Amino acid sequence: MKKTIAIAAAITTTIIASGAAQAQSNVTMYGIIDAAVETYTNADAAGNSVTRMPSLGGGMFPSRLGFRGTEDLGDGLKAIFQLENGFAPDTGTQGQNRLFGRQAWVGLQGKWGQVTLGRNYNMLNISTYDVDILGPSQYGLGSLDSAIPNGRVDNSIAYRGTFSGVTVGGTYSLGRDTSTAGGPAGTSCAGESATDAVACREWSALLRYDGNGYSLISAYDRIYGGAGAANGLTSSSKTDSRAHVAAFIKQDDWKLGLGIITRNNEGSTTQPRSNLLYIGAAYNVTPLFTVDGQIARLDYRATNNDSKQVLIRGIYNLSKRSAWYIAAGHISNDGTAALALSAGGSVGAGMGQTGIITGIKHSF
Repeated sequence: MKKTIAIAAAITTTIIASGAAQAQSNVTMYGIIDAAVETYTNADAAGNSVTRMPSLGGGMFPSRLGFRGTEDLGDGLKAIFQLENGFAPDTGTQGQNRLFGRQAWVGLQGKWGQVTLGRNYNMLNISTYDVDILGPSQYGLGSLDSAIPNGRVDNSIAYRGTFSGVTVGGTYSLGRDTSTAGGPAGTSCAGESATDAVACREWSALLRYDGNGYSLISAYDRIYGGAGAANGLTSSSKTDSRAHVAAFIKQDDWKLGLGIITRNNEGSTTQPRSNLLYIGAAYNVTPLFTVDGQIARLDYRATNNDSKQVLIRGIYNLSKRSAWYIAAGHISNDGTAALALSAGGSVGAGMGQTGIITGIKHSF
């Protein structure tokens, strides 16, 4: 009898262990620390210069600390999650006024793609990957339109899938931004209202084709306003829409990317429509040293308050994880435009600005 019980216990233990082995899971901690020093001209209307350590982002990438994980559920199905915190290395404060302000979602992944629920990147942001040569750097397209590197939505459902080189994706948010911080970190549009079902909603779509050494990309994003929301979108009848069409070519040692983002912002009574055009290139001078640059122009159709940006950067890879970089740029503002070269910086209205930034980036 005792022998029979012992055998049964052993079989039960084996079955439980086998089930646990099938449902294997893993969690990875990762991050980027990017700290820089910059100096730029015309920081105010008096034409004074300023030297500082920027907080909003690193010279190459915004600093972050994240956790991602998967659990194998069998038959090709996985449970997935990602939590990502942004922070400023110059002061140690967290970014986006949230604990996990960059990403916070959970979902399922299979051969059909992935579905995630939580705080997701929208498809406009995702469409800039690869084609925007300088990416979410301190000197980049975010200086001309802060929505590009900050394209995240609360209370959202997101889907992405790739099939034979074609990637499709979309997001839908029931309340796009719960933060009241103001600026790109929060626009006070929580939504999920019983009295106004449209208020603060958002949707976006992505279509991308990856060929042999090239890609064609398109995306669309629309956000709805709500009572008390920032940037003039104070009603759910008002929307702010962006359409992105882009392409890039990549060979062994060089890469070329270009695109246009058209915008129709009903929250603005003076400058509702604009076009943002950009073209950039990168060249690997040696396996360790890369030079890249970008030219961009923000053109408002109804006014002469336009801005032009020219950037160049050198990156020296000290290892696979660490790099030293230096970048220089110039932005010119026409009319009353006052867009700063450096994200989160300042410039006198209608004044040009020249800056230089250098720093160290380490990833883990």
